[in-house]
Amino acid sequence: MKIIRLREGKERSLLRHHPWIFDSAIAKGGGDPGETVRVESHDGKFLGWAGFSPSSKIRARVWSFDEAQRIDAAFFIAAIAASVSARVRFDVQSDGVRLVHGESDGLPGLIVDRYGDTLVAQFLFAGAERWKPVIVQALLDATGLTKLYERSDTGPRALEGLQPSTGWLAGEGATELVIQEHDWQLGLDIAEGHKTGFYLDQRDSRRKMAEAAQRLGLLNVLNCFCYTGGFTVAALSGMRAAGNGATGHVTSIDSSGPALQRAAANVARNGFAAESATFMDADVNASLRQFIEAGRTFDGIVLDPPKYAPTVAHAERAARAYKDINRLAFKLLAPGGVLFTYSCSGGISPDLFHKIVASAGSDAGVDGFITERLGGAPDHAMTLNFPEGEYLKGLVVVRK
Repeated sequence: MKIIRLREGKERSLLRHHPWIFDSAIAKGGGDPGETVRVESHDGKFLGWAGFSPSSKIRARVWSFDEAQRIDAAFFIAAIAASVSARVRFDVQSDGVRLVHGESDGLPGLIVDRYGDTLVAQFLFAGAERWKPVIVQALLDATGLTKLYERSDTGPRALEGLQPSTGWLAGEGATELVIQEHDWQLGLDIAEGHKTGFYLDQRDSRRKMAEAAQRLGLLNVLNCFCYTGGFTVAALSGMRAAGNGATGHVTSIDSSGPALQRAAANVARNGFAAESATFMDADVNASLRQFIEAGRTFDGIVLDPPKYAPTVAHAERAARAYKDINRLAFKLLAPGGVLFTYSCSGGISPDLFHKIVASAGSDAGVDGFITERLGGAPDHAMTLNFPEGEYLKGLVVVRK
């Protein structure tokens, strides 16, 4: 067994059972890509068993802090079974559910989503890649499913020195699927869509939007970065529940034509009239400025932009981008209107995001009540030992 030994003082995070070991923390030792290594303190005390990644700044990720634990097929079978069974404890109103959420489930660099009878997995860490055949079989056994599609084609994989990899790892079937979420049917594409095909982490926020549209009697909602229209369907659903289905309208903006086509299909799939929704293939910031110049206002706005700050190092630049787009939204928000605003950037803390939105409101000359703080759905687990799992944060602001 190969050993890596940490510099003095660098063991503190591991003693708190945080799984990441950065390259700068290692005094000596190493291993092959994905190989399990023994992690020791500067004075030789055992700290954990970790998968090694020679190409990544996160040089190793801990599988187990138990010295007696063997990292073998049985370890992954048990860890995956525990992760899948944990989802039974969560309130997930959908047949689209995250079954494995990386480090939060003790399986660093592994993401697995279930869409009905199909699994979609991302292997984003050299350690997970090394154990891929075992992991695939364990997932099939734990779920009783027969189809698993790989979507290992995102940026984190490149940082691990791994090539993109996509396609069926088990079984075969359609890549365009429809899931049930709350009372809605939502279509997605696991081969071409973002992440594993859909933003399951916003499931509960979409329900919150539907509830707000019904409770506040929203009639004119703007959905920015709408992707496949989940928030659009949610807003229209709330309008219909309030008896405003005939008069309510949602304007949805995205820069992806295929995503907008799927959004329009989702609106139709849920029984909403075509005239209840407008779809714009356009730049969001430019569109917001045009709306301001035209004197338009909205009683509901959703801002769910892409990741502006993947790490803390990008936070300052990202903060400016988040502030600018929220400032524009506040200028368009009618008095009494509601803003659902989000950041999915791991480099932006909830506290910093609050300050950014507050500063944007101040610059826009707008004050409002923060009625809720939102995060990812519970199947996107955040644990006590891994606060980085809280990547998604949101605020619901009702303008005074």
